[in-house]
Amino acid sequence: MRMVVVGGTGHIGSRLVTALQDCNQDVVIASLSSGVNTITGEGLAEALDGAQIVVDVSNSPSLQDDIALEFFKTSGRNLLAAEEKAGIQHHVALSVVGTDRLAESGYFRAKMAQENLIRASRIPYTILRSTPFFEYLTGIVESAADGNVLRLSPAPIQPIAADDVVVALRDVAMGRPQNRELEIVGPDRFRLNELAKQILAANEDPRSVIADPRALYFGAVLKDDTLVPGDHPRFAPTRFEDWLRRYVADALPVAF
Repeated sequence: MRMVVVGGTGHIGSRLVTALQDCNQDVVIASLSSGVNTITGEGLAEALDGAQIVVDVSNSPSLQDDIALEFFKTSGRNLLAAEEKAGIQHHVALSVVGTDRLAESGYFRAKMAQENLIRASRIPYTILRSTPFFEYLTGIVESAADGNVLRLSPAPIQPIAADDVVVALRDVAMGRPQNRELEIVGPDRFRLNELAKQILAANEDPRSVIADPRALYFGAVLKDDTLVPGDHPRFAPTRFEDWLRRYVADALPVAF
């Protein structure tokens, strides 16, 4: 079976390509470096030729509201139109848990626009919504920096290892279209501000963390249910404490 991974050279996409190839799937990498541009449409028809499944893990080049919205709308329209012509049987997209509850955020409004295009198309689909990756938490924490203090919401969050997201995407891509949203989440729930303290401690960072219910998350104020899953998510196996232990070990200098 031929699968096209859009964004196949990125953090998630490159790992997904390997995971699918390990399952003996015929995988086509669709990215700018392979000559495929979903904004202009260049190379799309050639990449989709003979394929049955498309997995879209591409992301906007910027979190800026207007840029993100233009990217997801233009890319989504071009990709879905090309898929319809190519007779694609299953469109899989990676999205974010809480996207429908983050309307204050321009980035998440853009992600919602992407989801709406998928739902409105005639292509069978599955949208996999994931919680934030462990690997991206440092960036989220740093975005809250204000001098020697970090102000973060105490809202609950259930982050996940990127490798666990890849496994879930692989399984969804190799399964039947669900024509709905599925959720994949980490096994443990934290308060975002408490999680930040663990990350700073692991990095031996002396800055302090203040719990601020009004602190913004990608431009939105979080509520207790904003970033947590619904009633029946898929739980990933990797615990944050185990991932953090490996992260710290990998950061240590090698002794010769």
